Amino acid sequence: MIFPSNRVRIMVATRPIDFRKGHDSLAAMVKNELHKDPFTGTVFVFRARKTDRLKLLYWDGTGLVMAYKRLEEHSFTWPAVKDGLMTLSHAQFEALFAGLDWRRVRAVEARVPEAVE
Repeated sequence: MIFPSNRVRIMVATRPIDFRKGHDSLAAMVKNELHKDPFTGTVFVFRARKTDRLKLLYWDGTGLVMAYKRLEEHSFTWPAVKDGLMTLSHAQFEALFAGLDWRRVRAVEARVPEAVE
């Protein structure tokens, strides 16, 4: 998988969707139900009722890109089901996409050196 750059915003739709939906239906859902613009370059992550599947939708500047992933032996760790969106960091997204527990990923705080000699 080619991952989006670190500057791309990643949002997870927390409610499961009908996985028969395609590019246009997902873009309409982003606009009408999630109240976001699907053409900003934000990566929108959707989940199925079965926890082993996800779909990604994003605008790459020339068209809508949709990716689908199904884990063969495990399931994805999803946030609690509720209305709305949740933002993930780039590292959390990579963990989620790999089938790892994204909740264990924490940002490392960079420290400024105290003195240079």
